[in-house]
Amino acid sequence: MTAAVETVTTTAGEDATRALGERLGAALRAGDVVLLSGDLGSGKTRLAQGIGRGLGCPGPVTSPTFVLVNEHVGRERLFHADLYRIAGADDLSELGLWEEAERGVLVVEWPDRAAGHLPAATLTVEITVDGAEQRTFRLRAGDDRGRELLAALDFA
Repeated sequence: MTAAVETVTTTAGEDATRALGERLGAALRAGDVVLLSGDLGSGKTRLAQGIGRGLGCPGPVTSPTFVLVNEHVGRERLFHADLYRIAGADDLSELGLWEEAERGVLVVEWPDRAAGHLPAATLTVEITVDGAEQRTFRLRAGDDRGRELLAALDFA
């Protein structure tokens, strides 16, 4: 059994959170799944916006809270899902998230709403609010690809 790999980093402000996401997005490729957890207002969407920039997606990356999944085209397709409003895992069968994960990068906000019913995570990112502007990001590798990404990002 391979030991879990994780890294912790912080940001101070929305621009720094987007920059972290951009750095991550630049390293992502089709098939990668990133799960974003954190309280309301913790920075999940700001991180996803940066991931979109890193993937070369033009235009704004906005929260798909009411449509559940937005697709953005860049170097890789970005499928940005927000599961905050789903009633339960049964709602996921209509979304086809598993297929999206194969066609591009899948970023999921509020993955706990469908625990056990999502594609395997490449990275899980837990965001904690540490004040008005500061956020702590705990990035945990979910598989070999996740470990490869963390090593490439080199937060040391």
